[in-house]
Amino acid sequence: MLESSNLVTFTGLANSSGYDTFLMDEERGRLLVGAEDHVFSFDLVNINRDVKQIAWPATPSKRDECKWAGKDLGKECSNFVRVLQPYNQTHIYICGTGAFHPICSYLEIGKRAEDNIFRLDANYFENGRGKSPYDPKMQSSSLLIDEELYSGTSADFMGRDFAIFRTLGSHHPIRTEQHDSRWLNDPRFLGIHLIPESDNPEDDKIFLFFKENAMDGEYTGKATISRIGQLCKNDMGGHRSLVNKWTTFLKAKLTCSVPGLSGIDTHFDELQDVFLMSAKDPKNPVIYAVFTTSSNIFRGSAICMYSMADIRRVFLGPYAHRDGPNYQWVPFQGRVPYPRPGTCPSKTFGGFDSTKDLPDDVITFARLHPAMYNPVQPMGGKPIVVRTNVEYQFTQLVVDRVEAEDGQYDVMFIGTDLGTVLKVVTIPRESWHDLEEVVLEEMTVFRSCAFLLQQLYLGSDLGISQMPLHRCEVYGKACAECCLARDPYCAWDGTECSRYFPTAPLVHRSILVLNITSLCVCVCVCVLDDLEGYSSVEERSVYGVENSSMFLECSPKSQRALIYWQLQKPNDERKHEIVIDERLSLTGQGLLIRSLTQADSGVYHCHAVEHGFIQPLRRVNLQVIPSQRVGELLLRAGANDKDPSPKHKLWYRDFMSLLEHPDLNSLHSRTICRLQPSR
Repeated sequence: MLESSNLVTFTGLANSSGYDTFLMDEERGRLLVGAEDHVFSFDLVNINRDVKQIAWPATPSKRDECKWAGKDLGKECSNFVRVLQPYNQTHIYICGTGAFHPICSYLEIGKRAEDNIFRLDANYFENGRGKSPYDPKMQSSSLLIDEELYSGTSADFMGRDFAIFRTLGSHHPIRTEQHDSRWLNDPRFLGIHLIPESDNPEDDKIFLFFKENAMDGEYTGKATISRIGQLCKNDMGGHRSLVNKWTTFLKAKLTCSVPGLSGIDTHFDELQDVFLMSAKDPKNPVIYAVFTTSSNIFRGSAICMYSMADIRRVFLGPYAHRDGPNYQWVPFQGRVPYPRPGTCPSKTFGGFDSTKDLPDDVITFARLHPAMYNPVQPMGGKPIVVRTNVEYQFTQLVVDRVEAEDGQYDVMFIGTDLGTVLKVVTIPRESWHDLEEVVLEEMTVFRSCAFLLQQLYLGSDLGISQMPLHRCEVYGKACAECCLARDPYCAWDGTECSRYFPTAPLVHRSILVLNITSLCVCVCVCVLDDLEGYSSVEERSVYGVENSSMFLECSPKSQRALIYWQLQKPNDERKHEIVIDERLSLTGQGLLIRSLTQADSGVYHCHAVEHGFIQPLRRVNLQVIPSQRVGELLLRAGANDKDPSPKHKLWYRDFMSLLEHPDLNSLHSRTICRLQPSR
């Protein structure tokens, strides 16, 4: 990517790391990034142009206290910026770990881009407890709405008091119940989002995504549970019970598993990241979630999609309740008080003006029943992307909705723990419940990739990089290759595979289509109708020795294509499909012939097949040399190599000229070595 000038990288400062807190400021064309002891502002067009930075280290006294408490002075006792949230038109609310003493302030950015302001308010600092984590390795999330900060984080030095907080603003701070594993059990927070419930703002809810340890007796054998939580934005806590505590908090399990034989599912338990794809209706975004396995037996990753309709249905279902002789979790069958716990006080659903007005039985029930019994199932009942038994695991995800000629497609950019980025699109076959996964690219950016954001921007401990979403030039130089790539960012313009613009006049642009079976023929008919004239087919001549092995190399550019081979024998115009058997093996890189015979001589045609379209990739002319001929040459050369007569030298020269034939590229040395002892 560096060689192709597709990657722009800011390698960071020698005394800073952890570039993984991002805030996009599209109005000013800037990308704000929080790191160790610094906050940066990058130009969105080129991150190496007009870089602004502010040093914000922890004080020497706090660093000393951190060191005396047994923390690593070099890796933990710094101020890692972990909160960047827009406060108003001119300021950003910013918090850091402060060497295990969280601290917050305001970052002034000016009202307009031309103001060129980027400075920290040196006159105002406040305690960051309940806003920023103490530990820079702790997973936490925050969201600032109407000058109120919602945070999921730890609230103590030891990392034992986890809570969901609301701070700032004019109201009294509010949090989840303390030291109650039914509410939160060692959670790690991954995302917080505001999603409207109705057209009435009083019904707005905050949704939280996190993973936690299972509650006592819950889902035996699974230590980690992935959750979605909800609470009402206008929750003010209770009056006599749950004072300054959430009264509307509920949580449900997120399920992402692959159905298996005999009802045994492969579970992906560890939620890693979420991305909300906005829809025309703001009440119903599509939720993409990244999961990994918590099993020590194998490593795996998956991406599942969820609908808000399914999520709301679970929150309207039965509550989890412990009952019976074994005190196990069962659906609550008793009377649910009115208004239903979890309902926001509004004119829409009940007429209560505030949670402080809720009846005592509602508050008591909410305190004892924060969990729902039914899990949230993914759309289609299974993941849309699965990876198992590979070296990497998925870590984070962003999704870009692309306008193609035949509709909209969501392109996923998936970060892995090895620093690679997968570019994947899912295409419906018959319906949105039957999706085909297409891997467009796999790119190496960092050795450890931490975060992904639109454009595409990537952060890690090493620095910041940016790369274009479209890299159309990698799909070859022919219409068929461009079309079969099925990248919605690209199209064939008559000359090359280039960026597709939906607003461009159709007469000047050919159509890139993901649903190839319907429209690609119209675009690439010149190539697809005359496959033998495909100009980029590589031709080779190779030689092999009878009874030895031969490997004919051929691999497709598309990761979704299938390879099939045809053999055209000498003096025969027909092509015969090669049947794979014990002697012939097909691999991802080519065709292996274990024991050559004279009948194997001929022209081998390698084709890539995808969605009914056939693309010729290579023609290989194989000539099989009789083993008797080679044996005679070897015997005479070996037996008479000391004979100085011209006759014997002629046999040795003929054999060596055979081995040194300019086209004898595939007659491997190991084959000759194998023949020598046997003759």
